[in-house]
Amino acid sequence: MDNFVSTYVWPAAIMIGQSLLLLVCLLVFIAYILLADRKIWAAVQLRRGPNVVGPWGLFQSFADLLKFVFKEPVIPAGANKGVFLLAPLVAVTLALATWAVVPVADGWVIANINVGILYVFAISSLEVYGIIMGGWASNSKYPFLGALRSAAQMVSYEVSIGFVIVTVLLCVGSLNLTDIVMAQHNGIGTMMGLPASLLDWHWLSLFPMFVIFFISALAETNRPPFDLPEAESELVAGFMVEYSSTPYLLYMLGEYVAITTMCALTTILFLGGWLPPVDIWPLNAIPGILWFLLKLVFVFFMFAMVKAMVPRYRYDQLMRLGWKVFLPLSLVMVILTAAVLQFGGFLS
Repeated sequence: MDNFVSTYVWPAAIMIGQSLLLLVCLLVFIAYILLADRKIWAAVQLRRGPNVVGPWGLFQSFADLLKFVFKEPVIPAGANKGVFLLAPLVAVTLALATWAVVPVADGWVIANINVGILYVFAISSLEVYGIIMGGWASNSKYPFLGALRSAAQMVSYEVSIGFVIVTVLLCVGSLNLTDIVMAQHNGIGTMMGLPASLLDWHWLSLFPMFVIFFISALAETNRPPFDLPEAESELVAGFMVEYSSTPYLLYMLGEYVAITTMCALTTILFLGGWLPPVDIWPLNAIPGILWFLLKLVFVFFMFAMVKAMVPRYRYDQLMRLGWKVFLPLSLVMVILTAAVLQFGGFLS
């Protein structure tokens, strides 16, 4: 019996505890990321943004949460009730499930699996199902059109994201996210005789891929300028038209969790994860999780600035960019990366 407890019960209890801690931290972080999004948007437009609830509007997200929770959920008469209510739950559960393999510092990961990046890619591909289910179950033309757009958009840009990930994997030689970060200790900078620094990270050696990944991440998470599924001017509110109260809240939460995941993935693949910008004393004494959070916030700031400044794409332009620009570019880069690694003597 003791053997059973020590082998199964304790590890399970520890993993559940870690998961709950991560989820609580993540949700609080997302509440402030949402506030930052609104504040940055306001600042670009020379407005004040949310500034009433709490000091400097710091509790605005929590007030919005309570507002949604206490509203009455309206379910359309023609809707398929089961699927209608299941869809937002699927969207948010899948988005949160991705974080099981994301390392926030050295050894700080719930499941350190060898195919971590593949798991993230697979789960983020499944997220489109939540949107399709919601659009179909609403039994209305606008949500259905929004869901179709969203499905097409996410599938289109996942292809180029896949190839970008392949180039990073060629340089690292492992699918484990911790290994991907550790591989960025050595790179262009260390070859020039410098200490381990931000010159070694993949953003420099794979710069075109970094740009493609960033723009594809915007399209993948339905962020402006690619927020076609939620185009207010054409489709009212996209696939969320018929949703209100908590189901709507779950959709919005799922969307922001997916955005945070993409920011974390950009940080891990290209910005050296939790590694300090220069590996010298005062910087490497700072805990890795702080560097990780700083980089994540920086990537999100870029997301928010794009939202504030870039006009929305037309649907045909969106598809052309995905299939006729990014796909050939990323394919060429995969071949180039493989050639440089093979013939440049980097493969041991």
